Amino acid sequence: MTQLSPPTTTAAPAPDRPAARTRTRRGRADRRPRVLVAVTALFFALLYLPIAVVTLFSFNSQKSLSVFSGFSLRWYRAFVHDDVLISSLGTSLRISLVATAGSIVLGVALALGLVRSRTRLGSLAGLIMLVPLITPEIVTGVASMLLFKGLGVTLSTGTVMVSEITFSISYVTVILRSRVAALNPEVEEAAMDLGATRWQAVRLVTLPALLPAVLASAVLIFALVFDDFVLAYFTTGVDPQPLSVRIYSAIRFGVQPTINAVGTLMLAGSIGLIALALFIPRLFGRRGGLDILSGS
Repeated sequence: MTQLSPPTTTAAPAPDRPAARTRTRRGRADRRPRVLVAVTALFFALLYLPIAVVTLFSFNSQKSLSVFSGFSLRWYRAFVHDDVLISSLGTSLRISLVATAGSIVLGVALALGLVRSRTRLGSLAGLIMLVPLITPEIVTGVASMLLFKGLGVTLSTGTVMVSEITFSISYVTVILRSRVAALNPEVEEAAMDLGATRWQAVRLVTLPALLPAVLASAVLIFALVFDDFVLAYFTTGVDPQPLSVRIYSAIRFGVQPTINAVGTLMLAGSIGLIALALFIPRLFGRRGGLDILSGS
């Protein structure tokens, strides 16, 4: 008689303990620490809550700055009919336009010179261009005021324009240097081999390639200069004053709801201009403005 052998059973494979430990550690690492989340939330609350309060009370139907009574455009209409604030707004716009144009022209020339220069002097100049970016603006403002006073120049809108141009050149140069460095110099050489002069090669080949970065820089500088207070405060004259200085002069006698409306409009305009500066390169099929600003 044939004996039947007992059925064989296959043991289940033992779990891969190192892999399980790795997954456990990865899960713990992916968890967001509650303390960091709380600190981040507190930071953004302290940063943006005052701005939100100013924006909310700019639509208050009453003059109160502590009790919100209902939505109204009363204070925006008051701003439109305030000749002093409108005059200061025009002054700020003129200063921003002149400072943007001057800093773009000088910044493009400096960016081209610093990138194409192969001397130690060019490297030193590149380092010096970074100094205004790390210098406190109040130091620049006081130094500009002392310079104009020492030269016997009366503070006016013109001194504000000169100071803003000088301060903004570094921003334009830093933004454009990475774009100029990415250009192929052989393209200019090919244009000159075809009969173009050095200036024609720059004007017809290099500048069109830099146009997206130039436009983004121009919009960004316009927004920075329009909102600037410290430099304008130390270099402006008695009248007409930029809008930021006029607002500061007004709030010393008490915050009016009209100031909330003006601040909200300035905030909205600045956000729109900076967003435009970040997305202009994408309209030309180039990298985004964040890549330009970071130099990547």
